Formats: sequence, structure tokens, C-alpha cells
Amino acid sequence: MSVTTADAPRTVIVVSSHVVRGAVGNRAVVFALERLGHPVWAIPTVTLAWHPGHGPSHRIVPPSGSFDALIDDLAQAPWLGEVNAIVSGYFGDASQVGAVARLVRAVREKNPEAHYVCDPVMGDLAGLYVPEATAAAIRDALIPLASIATPNRHELAWLSEAPLEDNRALLQAALTLGPQRVVVTSAFAGTEGATGNLMLSDESALLAEHRMVDDAPNGLGDLFSAVFLSRLLYGEVEDRALQSATASVYDILARSVRRGSDELTLASDADCLSRPRALVSLRRLDHPGRRRA
Repeated sequence: MSVTTADAPRTVIVVSSHVVRGAVGNRAVVFALERLGHPVWAIPTVTLAWHPGHGPSHRIVPPSGSFDALIDDLAQAPWLGEVNAIVSGYFGDASQVGAVARLVRAVREKNPEAHYVCDPVMGDLAGLYVPEATAAAIRDALIPLASIATPNRHELAWLSEAPLEDNRALLQAALTLGPQRVVVTSAFAGTEGATGNLMLSDESALLAEHRMVDDAPNGLGDLFSAVFLSRLLYGEVEDRALQSATASVYDILARSVRRGSDELTLASDADCLSRPRALVSLRRLDHPGRRRA
């Protein structure tokens, strides 16, 4: 696929963590969106030297009053009508969630069709890695506003308070979550040694599968959310957007691992964002919201 930027720019606000070294959080999302032709307004929720998976480092979290004031400035900005989408990811403090909810509402007052992508960055196989108050705030204040949610399967299990042991359970949980589109990353694949992204929308239940890659660097969920959103903003139909976004992320992942990098090599493999070469299969599944005839 080749993304064209001939149309009017589609501005995106990105709210997530910032690392000095690495390609996670805002570093991944902003790079991808700008490379794909989107003007970006970037808001850091916390600044770290590197991803915590590499070891501890100091955290700089904006004081809640300062963060609120910044959000309120943006909500009243004369250019707010330019914004077509918001993406939120990792939060440095639970108090930031309410401010971002206000910003989403302000954007939609100017542009009712604006997408809001909530990537509920809160946990993995080991459980929550953010305070429960932060996870609960995302669940209660942001998920209901989202047009798109992109939890991994462990985050979806926490949000739905249910064990999710197969894709049928993932689809049922996604159905009750609320957003128009839910993409569950790290879903169960139908092929041994594979993984996939499972999407449920009003229209479709789809699974995009690719080979599992061991020792994957962090930032895949951040990157997927950005690329999938970009595809939709450029008008791709949702099945093609899911397949091509999954291919882009898998392509960059595989190349990064082949290089022996402990981070996604976005700068070296930026062409994969718009022209992925990886093969990703797409399967249609039974939609849990529809009865068979």
C-alpha cells in the first residue's frame, strides 16, 4: 500500500509517555503519524530516560495543576478545529485522565466526527503495571468516549473482569466494551507459532495473523494504534486498514529483531509504514452480535 498525502492534512493530538532513548509511547506514535503525513500535537504524560523494561530510571511527571492548565490551553486553542483525531496511551498519573477526557470533548465540539483512539496501556501477562486508580480512571472516563480502543488481551481481561482464553471470549468482551471498533492486540492465532490482531466493529469480526517473533522490542501497541488510525483517516476500509497496519508493524518488528536491536528501528525502516512487504493473513470470524440464519 502507498499512502498519499494529497488531501488536506489530518491533525492528530497524541497523549502518552516520552522516552529519551527508544521508540515507545509518543516517540513511536508521533514518528509514525508524521511520517505518514499528519501534523501532530504531542503531549507527554511522563518523561523517562528509557522504557522501564530496560531497567529503572527517573520519572518526570508534570504537576497535576500544570498538566490541567496545558490541556485547558489546548481545549481553547483557536486551531482546535484542525484536529481530526486524538490518541491516548500511557498515563503518568491518574489525575491526567480527567483532563484528557475534557480535551476529547472539546475536540468533538469542534469536529463531531473526530476519532478518539484509547490505547489503555496498563498491563500485560504479569498483571497491571500502572496503579489500579489509573487503570480504573481509563476504564471509567476514557473507554466510554473512545471510537476505537486497542487493548492487548490482558488489558481487555482486566477491563472486562473475565478470563479470556480464546478468541470467542475476546470477541464477547470486545462487544461489551463500548467503542465502535475494538482491536485486541496479541490475540490468539489459528496457526501454531503465530499471533494476531483481532478487530470487532459494528460490521465485522476480523483476525489479522502473522508469525510470532521472539524477543520483540516494546512499542508495538503504540505503533499499531498510530498506523491503524492513519489508515482510517486516509479513508481505507476497515478490513484493509487492519491488515495493512498489522503488516507494517510486523515488518518493522521483524527487521528490528534481525538487526539485533533492543528497540524498534523506526528510522531505518520508516518505508514499511506506508509500503509494508510482510505477508499478513486476514480471516473473517463469526460476529458475536449477530445470530446465524
